[in-house]
Amino acid sequence: MGTHWLCCGGSFWSELAMDADTDSSGGPDESGRRRKVHGMLKLYYGLDEEGKISEKSQSLDPCDINGPHFDPELYLNKLRRECSLAELMDQETCMVKQIRSLDSDMQTLVYENYNKFISATDTIRKMKNDFKKMEDEMDCLSANMAAITDFSANISGTLQDQHAQITKLSAVHTLLRKLQFLFELPARLNKCLELKAYAQAVSFHRRARCVLQQYSHLPSFKGIQDDCHAIMDMLAQELRQRFRDGGTSAKDLSECVELLLQLDEPAEELCDKFLSHARSRLEADLQGLEAEIRPYPTAVKDDSARRSSAGSPTDSSPKTSSLPSPTPNTDILEFIDRGCNEFVSSLCLVIASYQELFISHAQTGELASKNIPQMANRKLHVFVDDLAAQYFSLVERRIQEEKGVSDNSLLVRALDRFHRRLQAVSKLLPSSTVPNQGTEIVIRAATERVKQYLAALQSFYMDSLTDVRQALAAPRLSVAGGTGSGGGPHLGGGATSRDAPNSLPELLSILSASILNQIKSVLASVHLFTAKDITFSNKPYFKGEFCSQGVRESLVVNFIKFVCQSSRQFCESAGDKGGSTPPALLLLLSRLCLDFETSTISYILTLTDEQFLVQHHSPVTPVTILCTEAREAAQKLLNHYVKVQGLNISQMLRKSVETRDWVNTIEPRNVRAVMKRVVEDATSIDVQVGLLYEEGVRKPHSSDSSKRTFSVYSSSRQPVRYAASYTPSAPMDTNLLSNIHKLFSERIDIFSSVEFNKVSVMTGIIKISLKTFLECVRLRTFGRYGLQQIQVDCHYLQMYLWRFVSDENLVHFLLDEIVGSCAHRCLDPSPMEQSVIEVICERG
Repeated sequence: MGTHWLCCGGSFWSELAMDADTDSSGGPDESGRRRKVHGMLKLYYGLDEEGKISEKSQSLDPCDINGPHFDPELYLNKLRRECSLAELMDQETCMVKQIRSLDSDMQTLVYENYNKFISATDTIRKMKNDFKKMEDEMDCLSANMAAITDFSANISGTLQDQHAQITKLSAVHTLLRKLQFLFELPARLNKCLELKAYAQAVSFHRRARCVLQQYSHLPSFKGIQDDCHAIMDMLAQELRQRFRDGGTSAKDLSECVELLLQLDEPAEELCDKFLSHARSRLEADLQGLEAEIRPYPTAVKDDSARRSSAGSPTDSSPKTSSLPSPTPNTDILEFIDRGCNEFVSSLCLVIASYQELFISHAQTGELASKNIPQMANRKLHVFVDDLAAQYFSLVERRIQEEKGVSDNSLLVRALDRFHRRLQAVSKLLPSSTVPNQGTEIVIRAATERVKQYLAALQSFYMDSLTDVRQALAAPRLSVAGGTGSGGGPHLGGGATSRDAPNSLPELLSILSASILNQIKSVLASVHLFTAKDITFSNKPYFKGEFCSQGVRESLVVNFIKFVCQSSRQFCESAGDKGGSTPPALLLLLSRLCLDFETSTISYILTLTDEQFLVQHHSPVTPVTILCTEAREAAQKLLNHYVKVQGLNISQMLRKSVETRDWVNTIEPRNVRAVMKRVVEDATSIDVQVGLLYEEGVRKPHSSDSSKRTFSVYSSSRQPVRYAASYTPSAPMDTNLLSNIHKLFSERIDIFSSVEFNKVSVMTGIIKISLKTFLECVRLRTFGRYGLQQIQVDCHYLQMYLWRFVSDENLVHFLLDEIVGSCAHRCLDPSPMEQSVIEVICERG
């Protein structure tokens, strides 16, 4: 090894210098290089990461250059056998580099350790010098402490007798000072009374009271005690008088009560007097508030009472529920501010002072054993509950006067301030129910506000329907004053309804938009109750029940139900002629309810749930139920519209049949005017319904729908036509054929429900009209020309009415029945030629 170092010694210093230059210039790589060097050394010496000898199994291969059993000869022989010359030269070069690297790393470690050893040697030498000096100082300190101890012992021994004498004299001096205080006590008390230093007098007396009581059997102390009692009686009387007057400030009053308690006055009596004095001031504040609620003279109130008894302000109908009530001189926010600033603030001061006097102070000292806090606390709760009940009654009366629903922010701000100020009472009196009662008032006010908004929505809806009625009536005047005669007695003719300023689609759009905007406005106003900056909005009621049951159910759902129910009432109050409700209004309301079912209800409820974050914990009305109710209302309105319009046309047909002498009538030359009127009205209704509903589905029409002929024996479907020869047996045979034909024909349901399209509506109206025509014909007797007139009328109706219905066969069958029934009741059934009928109808 030494030979190796000598052989390599020539290059050691040069390599060391190179490594030093590299380390100084390549600072970031120094730590990595050192770790590599140490790793290689540990590997060479068989150490693990912690510096301990590795317990791994050592290699027994003699060709392992890093193993303990390495054999150079075998290793060289193996290399010569397995490697070429170039590989041997590369292996040699690599090995030389590794040897030089290891030598350089070892030299570096030796140099570093050498410097550390030198630094450690210097440190040890310096420590030896420092410890030597410290030992000398400690010896000197020990000698000084021993000398001090000796001197202290000598001084204590010398002054021991004098210390005992001084202690004795000090005790005598203290006793003399106490005796002097006792003898001067009456004079001190009188001086305090003159200066009105009552607290100082009570303090002096409490300091001497126990001593005088203990030595009261001695004549001198007995006299002092009697004098002190007399003086303190005078002081107590003075304090009682000040307490009864109540003209002092709150601080002086508190001090007076505290001194009386220290003078052993009855605590219960003091509590009653204190609360009685406070009640008088608080009731004065309540009287001031009550005066603001009743600002009007008696005559005005009597007049309003007479109006309420007559039913104007208190009527439950939507038209009168939103009438504004008399407004007091101050608004609700000013009223609440005054109540909070005067009554609630004074009440909090009374509670704080009372607790400080009779509860806080009484829990310490001599008063703690007398159960004064419990007694005082009970009286305070009764006092606060009584006055709070009066205050809450005034607040509720004032809130009830807020009937207008134009602006909700003022009421919400007032309730927020009212609720916020009551929290001070809960902090002063945690067990009091006053804050909860205040929250209940806020809840009742919010609930009542929701009811008012519901009434306002209902009133708005009814007023909107009134405006729609007026708008529907306006085109009548324009039509009557114009030149057109079609559709005169009905809402808008075929041409005028489209030209009218307020057509049905426009009225429907305006009505729907106004209802939706009004609901949004109401929701925005009610949403103020749940705003984040409102204190009571964090209460569980306003987060849950108010949003779900109050707003969603009581307001939105009830209004939707009201719209459906009020619409259905138009169907229940009408008579045979439809009552006073315009048929166009029935049609418009049916479309409104249908729009509610398809989109409006879902939109309104979704908007409500999003604005109020409704959590459906409590049972709420599903959207499907409301949609079903709206659809039922729409169906009922549309059915009633069909019935009313059918009865209007039926009334004309009935009068035209009942007012004519069908036996002695003249030969027909024209179509009767009533049949033209029926066609005109059907056309007008078709246009009217088409404005709001889709066309619908029709069955395919035959090519000769307008050329259909009618047999006088209801056998038009048979190829055999009526013969001119009429025998007595013929009516019997034809009657039998007619009855057999009815058995195999499809039954027609006259008053069945209609679908939401124009074709279904017109089919229902025409079925009712023609069925009435048929029944009226069956009740009359006809002559020859009467039968021929019915033939002409039916052919005219068939020419036009088949266009309106879903199945033309329905019109053909009913008209066929009318002509056949007329033939059965004809005294001389001689029908008119079909060609003549066609000429008359085309000319008409």
